[in-house]
Amino acid sequence: MDEQMGKAKPAVSFEYELFEGDPDHLRTVVATLTPTLTPTSPWISPDSLNFKYRIGRGPFGDVWLATHHQSADDYDEYHEVAVKMLHPLKEEDTEKFVHKVERLFFKFRRVYGLCWLHGISVIDGKVCIAMKFYEGSIGDRVARMKGGKLQLSDVLRYGIELAKGILDLHSLGILVLNLKPSNFLLDEHDQAVLGDFGIPYLLLGISLSNSDMALRLGTPNYMAPEQWEPEVRGPVSLETDAWGFGCCFVEILTGVQPWFGRSIEEIYHSVVIKQEKPPVPSCLPPAVENVLSGCFEYDFRNRPSMDDIIHAFESSQNDVQSEGEWLGLGSSTVAGKHNSGGYTTWYLSKDHLQVGDIVRSRKPLNARKPQAMDVPEGTVAGLETDSNREGFALVKIPGVRNPVRVLVSTVERVTSGLAVGDWVRLKGEGRKHSPVGVLHSIQRDGSVAVGFIGLETLWRGKSSDLQMTDSYFVGDFVRLKASVFSPRFEWPRKNGGAWASGRISQVLSNGCLVVRFPGRFVLGDESNSFLADPAEVELVSFDTCPGVVGKYQHIEDFHWAVRPLAIAFGLFTAMKVSLFVGHNVGAKLKGRRSTRKDGNNQDGQSGGGAGWIPPPVANILFKESVPTAGAR
Repeated sequence: MDEQMGKAKPAVSFEYELFEGDPDHLRTVVATLTPTLTPTSPWISPDSLNFKYRIGRGPFGDVWLATHHQSADDYDEYHEVAVKMLHPLKEEDTEKFVHKVERLFFKFRRVYGLCWLHGISVIDGKVCIAMKFYEGSIGDRVARMKGGKLQLSDVLRYGIELAKGILDLHSLGILVLNLKPSNFLLDEHDQAVLGDFGIPYLLLGISLSNSDMALRLGTPNYMAPEQWEPEVRGPVSLETDAWGFGCCFVEILTGVQPWFGRSIEEIYHSVVIKQEKPPVPSCLPPAVENVLSGCFEYDFRNRPSMDDIIHAFESSQNDVQSEGEWLGLGSSTVAGKHNSGGYTTWYLSKDHLQVGDIVRSRKPLNARKPQAMDVPEGTVAGLETDSNREGFALVKIPGVRNPVRVLVSTVERVTSGLAVGDWVRLKGEGRKHSPVGVLHSIQRDGSVAVGFIGLETLWRGKSSDLQMTDSYFVGDFVRLKASVFSPRFEWPRKNGGAWASGRISQVLSNGCLVVRFPGRFVLGDESNSFLADPAEVELVSFDTCPGVVGKYQHIEDFHWAVRPLAIAFGLFTAMKVSLFVGHNVGAKLKGRRSTRKDGNNQDGQSGGGAGWIPPPVANILFKESVPTAGAR
């Protein structure tokens, strides 16, 4: 890779006659498709760019075809370039963005799979990035193909070339975030190069004039769930580009754009709320089909890396016929399936154990499930690997004589008392982002990466800046703390004004809690799902609810029908008791009346039992007809 990155771009030069108004006096000039100069600054003069016409439009600006004129005493060159003209930014934001590009410009030029950059300029307050003009893209080629599909052999080759370019950008700490077939350019050797070097990523932290763009980063049809609201549903990470890569190659393989014909709001609802995924075509080599399916894992930690994608595509090239179709004779071994803890093979392969590491049994992902702790905490004494990328570890546990042999995938590394997936709190106060988050990585030197609500990217620091805190899992009941008066997100209240309790239905990668309220009755399209900052909530259980009333109120949190059923049951019970009491009272009164009749008959009196009571009252009490005075 270093050898490839060090190669100079081949300069293709040619002469042509330049018309400057007088047809009798044409000037011969030299044009090159790549610059022969090696400038010390990425800046190019606005006067040296001659714009012709617009050739494209994207979410962050327009693309223009232009001519870049470079001249000196001993040369005069004209380069046909494509200029990306960004939407206007504030003056201070323009300076911030330009500074980022300046710092990375010459590093970008060494990325072999990236389009060649000529320079950067600011024209009429708009940032302009000049790059080599490429005649076509993979998107154009797919559109021209009969049936809209490329041969599988070409798809695999393009995929490997592009994934390597993305991997090189990742090594610079840059995410692309705008992968799409129209940005996969083809050079004169039919090699695929990236037409975007991560402009959305470089715009992070910069206020955009378009309020809609401020909520999402990229082109909607190819955006991962965490890209839509990175401060809330993020952070964006290296695996975010895996989602975009998967969307692109589903389109290249099928000829149909993901979510074609849907509005931005509909795509958001499908991807973020309903968690739908683009369908992956069948009849592909198992490794390719599996890795593309893995690109659409909702939790980006479970997605494959670019290394995994390259491995899957390269391993499938031998299974493809010369005509470009799959033979179906390759290995059927499929990696990436979920294990019992909710992890994929790609998640588990991101950390490699070493002898001497402290490990413990791996906890389930975002779930509070009872699990036998085969390894409460021990030290790796040896490693055994096999050809299937699975292996065993010999773990020395204190108090146990012989090392325990366990699957590597069943244990996790512990460094400074922390392991990936732990809930942590950032020491200190006064930050705009949430102080509670989820640990994404921890190196052996104590360097950590943590996802926090309020940050678009992973927070990076040292383990000494963190401390363990309460964990939250799917199925837990939570409510806002009594000390919280203005929560970060909207939260419903009960009829009495107290904060309602809800059940966690999902835990996002930055610790943001998706909470549903089964005890809350809603009508129509009203949402019953809310977001919560883990720093603002507390766990609710029968043990924490004081008194009988509090415990009953917690029962109501399980379903909105509990209270109506309780009321109905109470009314039914009251009716049964009333009927029972009424029946007993009626029976006693009837018994007394019979006794009185018997006594009156013995005294020779007829019908005198109720004679002293007015007839209407007697009819009500005894439900019998009492003779009136006129009837005697």
